[in-house]
Amino acid sequence: MLQLNTPRKIYDVCIIGSGAGGGTAAKVLTEGGLNVVMLEAGPRLNPDKDFKEHVWPYELAHRGADVGGKARHEMNTEFMAPNGFWEIEGEPYTTAPGSTFRWFRSRIEGGRTNHWGRIALRFGPADFRARSIDGMGDDWPITYAELAPYYDKVESYIGVFGTKENIPNAPDGVFQPPPRPRCTETLIKKACDSLKITCIPSRMAILTQPLNGRPACHYCAQCGRGCIAASNFSSSQVMIPPAQATGRLTMIANAMAREIVLGKTGKAEAVSYIDKTTRSESRVYARAFVVAASACESARLLLNSRSPSFPNGLANSSGVVGRYLTDSVGAGLAGYFPQLEKVPPHNHDGAGGMHMYMPWWLFGKKNDFLRGYHIEFGGGRNMPGVGGFDGVCAEHEGYGAALKQRCRSSYGNYIGFAGRGEMIPNEKSFCELDPNVVDRWGIPVLRFHWQWGENEIRMARHMQETFRSIVEAAGGTVVGGSHRRTHSDSISVGGEIIHELGTVRMGNDAKRSALNSHCQAHDVKNLFVADAAPFVSNPDKNPTLTIMALSWRTSEYLLEQARKGELS
Repeated sequence: MLQLNTPRKIYDVCIIGSGAGGGTAAKVLTEGGLNVVMLEAGPRLNPDKDFKEHVWPYELAHRGADVGGKARHEMNTEFMAPNGFWEIEGEPYTTAPGSTFRWFRSRIEGGRTNHWGRIALRFGPADFRARSIDGMGDDWPITYAELAPYYDKVESYIGVFGTKENIPNAPDGVFQPPPRPRCTETLIKKACDSLKITCIPSRMAILTQPLNGRPACHYCAQCGRGCIAASNFSSSQVMIPPAQATGRLTMIANAMAREIVLGKTGKAEAVSYIDKTTRSESRVYARAFVVAASACESARLLLNSRSPSFPNGLANSSGVVGRYLTDSVGAGLAGYFPQLEKVPPHNHDGAGGMHMYMPWWLFGKKNDFLRGYHIEFGGGRNMPGVGGFDGVCAEHEGYGAALKQRCRSSYGNYIGFAGRGEMIPNEKSFCELDPNVVDRWGIPVLRFHWQWGENEIRMARHMQETFRSIVEAAGGTVVGGSHRRTHSDSISVGGEIIHELGTVRMGNDAKRSALNSHCQAHDVKNLFVADAAPFVSNPDKNPTLTIMALSWRTSEYLLEQARKGELS
């Protein structure tokens, strides 16, 4: 009997990636009336099962250590929410000879918003026109004033604590009240005041007041391990649920996107993906596509989407896809503060992360490097981190009562400092497809080229000098330690700060950029990018808040285009 072919389902929009950009796009587009399908390379997230913020070390086999004590996967990894990886078995990447680059990836619903530090800083007006100010890099095709309304929308919806300070190029936002500083933060604040270094309450996407059905933070200080209450922000708990509530979001988990398929009309028509559970290949069809897989994964997908029209990768007639790769400049130092030895043991909980930070205090002044950095710091009595229980145990050797006494005497007396500065794009830092290596799904992998410029090296040196000044002004002693890997005495490894961006840049000139000012591909009008890949520069502010603001703006533009019938 002859069987008729079933008509293929065509969604209004296909979103690739469920993190900050993808989740924001899903919320805006579904609430705007569009039917959306989302591809996520990892599994769905179940907070009750996957988050372990209230699990103690003694509740785990071997206290959370592997047999042989190789690592603490559940209690002492840098990122403790599930499925965040520096290395993924069967999904490698390579580095070019002479380059060193580390690439952190997430494979779970919500992406890296399950793992980030929740530091939510707006880019400033000068950050969008840096070339006009100092002649380096490029200006953005949009201004702060154009993006500011979308910062307002994101902050009002997700909840960010902070204070109005009117600091040049560190814009204030829509803030909830910040938590009170802890004793370590009060100590450093006094030292900064004496050095005339600005030190203010931090700005973080953690609720201190109930918002949209989410309760305020209960100050267990374990945000990095997930939050069952959803008091801190993750796309998986804040953006995707309202999108699903519309009934217009279809989530396809464990779907590894291989390529975006170009139709006969010159527009994208489908995404080919691998079902990781069955190892079979399928396609999903849509009228428009939003790529939000993270900056480097998005570049990889476009580079792998080759066709006669785009032999060098989809939407890459300019040749810029994969180029202009940057990461934040990072450097760190730790101090030991003997006066903290006299502080009685006390509850040192709070929001997960710093309650105070130092925005760039030398803005507009001449330094021996361009641009600037901010300082993050923290310490005290906590489980992970600088001076935390795990760190103290790694610092001392021995056994018995003497070892316990040494650990008790130094526990909580360390404070660590980390700088986060702006890298200026350079032609020697980029990613491309490795011609010889594929992943377990047969998809060509990325090869990274990386080199810091002299400007970044001078900035990292200035960071170190500043940290040393703060430690000494606060009555501490600079220390080192192998267990404080992220607080080394030199510039960070490329990618290590996990702020990589800029690989599919936006711009007004189609010969020098891949996307227009709405993050829409110059070459393919129904293709948009909504993660950090469109960024033109990498200011000294953490990028996640700007990813969401840009995605919200792009999604509203996409809705407008859809209503006009421009995407069909």
